[in-house]
Order: sequence, then C-alpha cells, then structure tokens
Amino acid sequence: MTPDPWASAATIARDVRARTLSATAVVAAALHSIAARNPALNAFTDVVLARAQARAAALDRGAAPRGPLAGVPFAVKNLFDVAGLVTRAGSRINRDNPPAARDATLVARLEQAGAVLVGALNMGEYAYDFTGQNVHDGASRNPHDRAHMTGGSSGGSAAAVAGGMVPLALASDTNGSIRVPASLCGLFGLKPTFGRLSRAGTFPFVASLDHVGPLARSTEDLALAYDAMAGHDPADPACQDRAAEPAVPALARGAAGLRIAVLGGYFQRGAAAEALAAVTTCVDALGVAATVELPEAARARGAAFVITATEAAALHHDRLRRRAQDFDPDVRDRLLAGALIPAPYVVQAQRFRRWYREQVLRVFADVDVLLAPATPCVAPRIGQATFVLDGAEMPVRPNLGVFTQPLSFIGLPVVAVPLPGPHLPIGVQVIAAPWRETDALRVAATLEAAGVAQAMRPANS
Repeated sequence: MTPDPWASAATIARDVRARTLSATAVVAAALHSIAARNPALNAFTDVVLARAQARAAALDRGAAPRGPLAGVPFAVKNLFDVAGLVTRAGSRINRDNPPAARDATLVARLEQAGAVLVGALNMGEYAYDFTGQNVHDGASRNPHDRAHMTGGSSGGSAAAVAGGMVPLALASDTNGSIRVPASLCGLFGLKPTFGRLSRAGTFPFVASLDHVGPLARSTEDLALAYDAMAGHDPADPACQDRAAEPAVPALARGAAGLRIAVLGGYFQRGAAAEALAAVTTCVDALGVAATVELPEAARARGAAFVITATEAAALHHDRLRRRAQDFDPDVRDRLLAGALIPAPYVVQAQRFRRWYREQVLRVFADVDVLLAPATPCVAPRIGQATFVLDGAEMPVRPNLGVFTQPLSFIGLPVVAVPLPGPHLPIGVQVIAAPWRETDALRVAATLEAAGVAQAMRPANS
C-alpha cells in the first residue's frame, strides 16, 4: 500500500498495526512531503531524519510499541525539548544553549503510543506572538494562501499539519496560540484545561497561563493524541494528579444530552462577518437556542495582558539585561513594557482573575458547552500591521487573540473547529467547563460528522 500524505493519524495507525502499511514507508512519505513542501511554507526548523527512520524501523520489526498511534509521523513546536536538538523557542538567544538531553514528557508519551517524531517547528519568538512571523527564521506561511499568516505563536505547527506534511503536531497556547493558528489554517486544535497535560520539558512563556496540546485535521486524531498524552507528571508542578478521562470512546456519543449555548455580548462585537457567520452555522447545525454572556470578558482580556507582560518580563529579565539587541524588537519592547507595570496593577489583575473564574463557573452551572468565534477574521496578509476591529483600526499582532484570551485566562478547555471558506478558512471555539475536554470534543465530532466542521485541503496541494 502506498502511503497517503493526507491520511489521518487514525487511518495510518490502523494500517500499521494491521501490517498492511509499514511505518518505514509512512515516515519516508512524510519526510518526502517535508522536503517538497517546507521550502514554500517554512514550517520546520529541524528535521530529525535519522531518528525518525530508526524509530520507524524499530516499529516494523516489533522492537517498539505498536500502540494507538503506531507509525504516525508528528512534529513539535520548537519550544518542546527534543533530545539532541537545541530548544530554540523561536529565539536567537537560545541557539547558544546546549542541545536538550532528553525529550519533553509529551514527546516521549506520543512515541510510547507508537508515533514517530520527524522534526521541530517554527514559532513566534518566545511564544509572544499571534501572527506566525519570526524575524530570525522567517514567517511560516498559510498553506491556503502563502501570502497570508498562519497565526501564532504555533504557526509552524499549523502550517505543517494544514500543508500535508504531518497529521499531528504539538503546540502551546498561553493566550490563544493553538486556537488562532487552527482558525487561520483550517484545523482542529485542542487547548486542554490548565494543568491537564504535562509541560515538563517545554520552554515557558507565562507559567500561570501556559497550556500545551495538539493540532490535527480531525476530531478523532485530536482525541487519539490527547488520550496518549494524558496523565499526571510530577515533573510539572502545575500538572494535576487526576485520573485520565479517555476521549476517544466518548466521541461516538456525539452532542446528545449536552446543554449548548452561544456566547453573546463581548464575543459578538468586533468580529468580521465571516467569523460571526461561522458561529451561526454551528449554532444552526446543533439546534442551539440559548445565548449567554461572560461577565467582564473585556476586563478579563486586560488582566490577561497585565499578567502575561509581567510574568514574561520577569522570566526574561536577565536576557533583556545581557542581550536586548538579540530579541525581535517587537517582543523586546513588549517585555520591557511589562517590566515597568506597577505591582499594584498585577495584584489587582490576579484578584480579578479569581473573581472572574468564579463568575464563569456559575455560567457552567446551567450549560455544558459554549460557542464563540476563534479569531475576529480570516488570516491577514503577512506583514499586515492593522485591521478594522469593532469599527476602529487596530494592530493585528495583539488583537488576533481578542476572543481567545478571556478563556485561556482561567484555563478552560477549548476545541477550535475549522469551517471552510471561499478562499480562507475560519474557526469556532467549542468551550467546556474545567476538566470536561470530552464535552468539547463530542461537540466537535458532531459538527464534523454533519459536514459543518472540516479541515480544508489547500487548493495547491
């Protein structure tokens, strides 16, 4: 059987386990796709060819576990440690560090499930980015139109999956860096509950806001990856000691019995027509009648900005002191601004965060799942500095996350689902209560089964 570079992870794993397809052939096809497509998309910064070939060969001879992701090629945002590679985190400064001695926990867990790592991926510098543009490695490019942004900071992860190079990629999401690229590149993305998946072996951005999760071209593939990675890890102090709750078996239940509402107010203001239309399409497909509001969502976004800027500035204080000239100037200036925020503002932002979480949890007493736009518009052009948001011309870079930040801020689990467009796709957020990833994935699976949510294959692929 000839490997299909657009095959799902579930299909690849089934065929490799059945021995109708070899892992070696699958990985060879992925490496060929990377060589052919990456020059135009700029998704990969590193390819681990020898490691991938050796792992695939081990799977084929029975020397490695042929688990639920057997033979599935995957790649990781270059803030995940990969043994033998320098963990760049999108920066120039980190390149002077020694290579990682071991793999990040989630890389190891995916390989324990049979997946095969093929490389590391481009990203915004130190994850402080929503565009997918990097001054050191160049911009990752949207596979649906290479003149347009992938979104960030996990832009390389999105380009690699949407561009047909790998079926799965790992990414991180602090304020929206899984959901924004998923929306702009037409992918399914999962930001789990804060503390659900281990961040051990990842370069941090904002410790109290950082999440990690997968990007894929189907809900089933998201669930397979999520299930393989779930479980407590004492190496990450934020990772909660909770029993894993497998998502794959829950998908067959669909959205039956779930109380679903659409978010109004803040989440309806400022979005372009295509973003609102995408939400309406999902609302109609699910038969949703209820609308709710999250109290003070705009203030939540402001508080998220304060916490992001100050925690990130503290993390990079020594680098700013020693090597300020080696930062992306936009990132450097935002970090310096964060260092100047008065302490009382930070204290108030944290107080507000506790209050806001309590208010949002009250909303979830009456609903199970919420729907909202993922981004305010389809992908802007690379280099585009401003766009119109709520009637005003606003900078693109911070405002692509206008609808994601109020949710990351309190660690809610969210699945981004893609809706095709006439030229570029756009995403919708499916939001659940803490620890209820399965509810969001069930709704995503329902929308996919109805043909509403689907990953677009690029026209030029």
